[in-house]
Amino acid sequence: MNAEDRYARHLALPGVGPKGQKKLAESNVLVIGAGGLGSPVLLYLAAAGVGRIGIVDDDVVSLSNLQRQVIHSSAHLGEKKVHSAKRRINELNDDVNVVVYDARFTPSNALKILNQGWDVVVDGCDNLPTRYLVDDACSLVGLPWVYGSIYRFEGQVSVFNYDGGPRYRDLFSTAPPAESVPSCSEGGVLGVLPGVIGSLQANEALKLIIGFGDPLIGRLLLYDAEMMKFNELTFGQDEKRIPITSLENVSAMFAEPQWCIVADPRRTVEEGDASTIGTMFQSISMADFISRRSDGWSPFILDVRSLMEFQQGHVASCNHHVAHDSVVSSIDHLPTDNDIVLHCKSGMRSQIAAMLLIQAGMDGSKLYNLEGGILAWQSALPEEIVQ
Repeated sequence: MNAEDRYARHLALPGVGPKGQKKLAESNVLVIGAGGLGSPVLLYLAAAGVGRIGIVDDDVVSLSNLQRQVIHSSAHLGEKKVHSAKRRINELNDDVNVVVYDARFTPSNALKILNQGWDVVVDGCDNLPTRYLVDDACSLVGLPWVYGSIYRFEGQVSVFNYDGGPRYRDLFSTAPPAESVPSCSEGGVLGVLPGVIGSLQANEALKLIIGFGDPLIGRLLLYDAEMMKFNELTFGQDEKRIPITSLENVSAMFAEPQWCIVADPRRTVEEGDASTIGTMFQSISMADFISRRSDGWSPFILDVRSLMEFQQGHVASCNHHVAHDSVVSSIDHLPTDNDIVLHCKSGMRSQIAAMLLIQAGMDGSKLYNLEGGILAWQSALPEEIVQ
C-alpha cells in the first residue's frame, strides 16, 4: 500500500514531515492494557504508522466492555483481548508489527517485557498495583511512559520518567490502603471518556517519538467531561522519595488479597485513581467519616465543586465552598488548627485541591479527601443534602 497516500496529512504537517513519519515507522510502543484507554491508544498509534506495537493483557472481551472499549466488537465476545486488538490493528494498518503478550503485567514478567526493545510505554492499566509497577519498572529500565486515568466523568493525563523528569511516585508516592478502594462492582465511567483521555495519551506518545511540541512532563492535565473543562496541575520531583532499586516494594501490593486485580468496571486505575500523595494527605471513606463523626470528630467541610454544582445541591454542614482549581485563593478562610475534609462530586478534584493546598504550604496531615465525594454522602446520608 502506498505510504505517501496513507500518511499524506502527516507528511504535509510541519513538525512531522517525512523525517517524523520515518521515526514513527521505526518506533516501538508498548501498551499495557487493551481496554477502555488502550483501545483508542492502539487505534491511533496504528493509524499514525507506529512500526511496532506491543499489547499486554490477559483478559477476554465481554459484553460490558463494548460500551467504551471500541477496538473490540460483538463478534469477538469471549476472545482474548490481545488477539481481538491485534486483528483490528492489522485491519486498520497491515504495516504494523503487533506483538502480543497474553499475560497480566506483574513483577515476575515486567522487566522481561520492558527489555524487549520498546521506546515508549503507554498505560492502559486497570488496577493500582499495576500502575505503581509500571512506574517502578520503567524507572529501572529507563523508559518514559504516558499515564492516563479515568473515573466516571473525569480524567487525567501526564508523562512520567522522560529525560530525567518526574515519576508517578513523585505525584502519588504510595497507594492508599487496599480497603479504601471501592469494590469491582462500583465506579462506572462515561463511555466516551476513555476515548478522550486515550486520544490524549496517543498524542503524547507521538510527541515523544517524533520530538515536537511540549509533552506533559511535570504537568498533570485534568479533564471534566460534565463541565467540559480542562485544568492543569504542575509538580516536580519529590526530593524525599526513596530511589527504586528493585520491584520488591510493589510486589508486596500484588500479594495483598484485598486488591482487586481484575479488568472491568470499578474504581481502579483504568476507571480512576484513588491514590494519595503518600502521607501528605489522607483518604477517608464515607463509612469512616460517619464513624469518626459519631465519636465527636468535627472537621471543617470544604466543597471544591463548581458554583453551579454547589447550587444544585450541597452538604448542609459545609463550611466553605470554592472551585478546586481556585482553592489556594481561599486559603485564608481555612482553619490551621482543625482537620479539613475536602469533597467534590466523586473524589478526584478534591484530591487535586488537597495537592494544591499542600503546595501552598498547608499541613497535609490535617487534610482528608472524601472518597466518592458528594455522591457517597448523598447515598449514605441523603437527609444531609440541601437541594
